[in-house]
Amino acid sequence: MKLNATQLLEKTIEANSSDLHVVVGAKPFLRINTKLTPMEEMPVFTVDDVEFFLSQILDQDQRQILEVNKELDFSISLGAKSRFRVNAFYQKGYPSVALRVIPMVIPSIDTLGLPANFNNICDLKQGLVMVVGPTGQGKSTTIASMIDRINESRAEHIVTIEDPIEYVFTNKKSLVEQREMFLDTHSWDVALKSILRQDPNVVLIGEMRDMETMSAALQISETGHLVFATLHTTSASNTIERIIASFPESKRAEVRVQLAQVIEVVISQRLLPSEKKGMIPAVEIMLGTDAVKNIVREGKTHMLDNIINTSSQIGMISLERSLAILVSNGFADYDIAVKYTSKPDELKRLLDLGSKGKL
Repeated sequence: MKLNATQLLEKTIEANSSDLHVVVGAKPFLRINTKLTPMEEMPVFTVDDVEFFLSQILDQDQRQILEVNKELDFSISLGAKSRFRVNAFYQKGYPSVALRVIPMVIPSIDTLGLPANFNNICDLKQGLVMVVGPTGQGKSTTIASMIDRINESRAEHIVTIEDPIEYVFTNKKSLVEQREMFLDTHSWDVALKSILRQDPNVVLIGEMRDMETMSAALQISETGHLVFATLHTTSASNTIERIIASFPESKRAEVRVQLAQVIEVVISQRLLPSEKKGMIPAVEIMLGTDAVKNIVREGKTHMLDNIINTSSQIGMISLERSLAILVSNGFADYDIAVKYTSKPDELKRLLDLGSKGKL
């Protein structure tokens, strides 16, 4: 009996899973609170099973692109229940599918357990706001909650460029237009070059992938727009270094000046499993103060961590302090939190302060 794709997607939602993996030679796997678990009630999938699953979620054009490129990003909806971001690809010559669950309702900043000053970030009128972190750490959800906060509170024209579209926004006070790569535009380069002719106030760039997208993000920010973007980096300082290093040596001094002018916020995020709260975010927040801008301009990025550590009174926070607060409040176990930091000694120091009421 061939398995109906809808049934498998419904089981994924019912299990409160974040991801579904469909692969030849194994049962489907779910990721629940960061842990991969096989769906024991399901059979081991054959090539025909995976091909049949794909036939139910791909249209003819997408199938052709997958066969030519051997990988494809797209999104699908399960009625009004949920959306899925999908990556279809080949491994060992066989098709595989990875699906990320995207809730239909965009969670609020408060619901996500993010710091209160995220609401202040949403009040910005221009500049560059980056949400960074490894894959699967909730970057898209955090940005969606911030965009929707703007949508609820301000009359703006919001334009997004995504690959693929994940959260679907409903117009509230703002007009939101969402463009999907290869469906609504042929390339990032073309889409970003034309975006200023679309009269936006707020721009979301789904991912800064290369020098061209980074350059476009800087230029759009420079022209008085508020730009949100994601990047696969591990910290605020690493983000600044990655952007500058993406440009040729001859252009880096100019890029440092440009980045210093537009940088407003860098948020580095991790998701931790919590017995009390399910999944909870730990965040590093770097604000674009004059001190930060000077350091960026002068290329002294090694000093950014110290600025973050000594600026908690104005809303900055290090990842280690955020982790320590979660552990001190009983929301996360120390053994789990320590896996998310590259500075375990600093985490221990902050926890010692927390035990004395000084965190």
